[in-house]
Amino acid sequence: MDYSAQLDIALDRLHNEGRYRTFIDIERKNGQFPHASWRRADGSESPVTVWCGNDYLGMGQHPKVLSAMHEALDATGAGSGGTRNISGTTVYHKRLETELADLHAKEDALLFTSAYIANDATLSTLPKLFPGLIIYSDELNHASMIEGIRRNGGQKRVFKHNDLDDLRAQMQADDPQAPKLIAFESIYSMDGDFGPIEALCDLAQEFGAMTYLDEVHAVGMYGPRGGGVAERDGVMDRVDIINGTLAKAYGVMGGYIAASAKMCDAIRSYAPGFIFTTSLPPAVAAGAAASVAHLKHDQALRDQHQLQAKILKMRLKGLGMPIIDHGSHIVPVIVGNPVHTKALSDLLLEEHGIYVQPINFPTVPRGTERLRFTPSPVHGPREIDALVRAMDDLWAQCALNRAELSA
Repeated sequence: MDYSAQLDIALDRLHNEGRYRTFIDIERKNGQFPHASWRRADGSESPVTVWCGNDYLGMGQHPKVLSAMHEALDATGAGSGGTRNISGTTVYHKRLETELADLHAKEDALLFTSAYIANDATLSTLPKLFPGLIIYSDELNHASMIEGIRRNGGQKRVFKHNDLDDLRAQMQADDPQAPKLIAFESIYSMDGDFGPIEALCDLAQEFGAMTYLDEVHAVGMYGPRGGGVAERDGVMDRVDIINGTLAKAYGVMGGYIAASAKMCDAIRSYAPGFIFTTSLPPAVAAGAAASVAHLKHDQALRDQHQLQAKILKMRLKGLGMPIIDHGSHIVPVIVGNPVHTKALSDLLLEEHGIYVQPINFPTVPRGTERLRFTPSPVHGPREIDALVRAMDDLWAQCALNRAELSA
């Protein structure tokens, strides 16, 4: 085989379909979020406003977070020095796990290097702990959940998105004595819609199943202490395992699960994705702990975040843009064509200094390609005005009329 030619074929396919991902080289400016510098291919730099970041609350520049990281870095150095089992557990890791367990009112929490790894490692390990386990997975669950379920060697069922009747029918058809788990999300990140957590917990109780909830796009931002949608809805105690991230609302890096002490101990003891991975640097764990602790008390920041999202959605709707609005903080604008989506993204960057990545298949279904904006408390009136004006101008420039976009 001509391996190089085969790689050309694979990459050309993405280019021809308009799905080739371009990475933009940016340098975020501490104290100036969401503003950054974009380094062009010729080495020159241009100012940009980032509208697709996951640092939802701007905590990546919060003084408490930076101070905690500086202190830990000065005290311990750069890396953790090993896996959690071999010299990589420090006071900073334990402090963070304690904060997270308290956040979700669980007995314990377990840190991973990312929420992706937390999902993958946990869901792939559960059948080892519960032989014969059947996992019922929402069809729009994140790739990390799908991957963990796919390779766990156990049985799986995929139910239609947020469809309780379909889930019930599948659970009724299975052995009532088999161990079961329902895996779902609180906020689905591409459309910004909510999972029916309470109703799913009711079904789990009826059929004797465990529940696994991904709160990645909700922790820090929903609930009176930032515990997520389950906390907001008063059902945290009914969820057996909660997955979350430290890389979005908390502005740092890492992922975790929160659950019973026995569950965390079992995953810690059996999951290769935990056992054989170098632990987070102590400075990162320290910054994350400071961020989690702060957001347990900063409701004003959460309120401002929701307000900015509502303002942006209202203004884009006023222009006739095809917005998906389920009431969350995520603002998707459907373009419906990968080439047009990429062109719009490029023009926003080149002509207006606005950075938003196109979202294409397979992340979203074909025909629903989109720009997904993530407003934050640091996106003020000036930034929103600039974005709305640019979208109004470019929508016409690209000849993407409403009828075409809705088709």
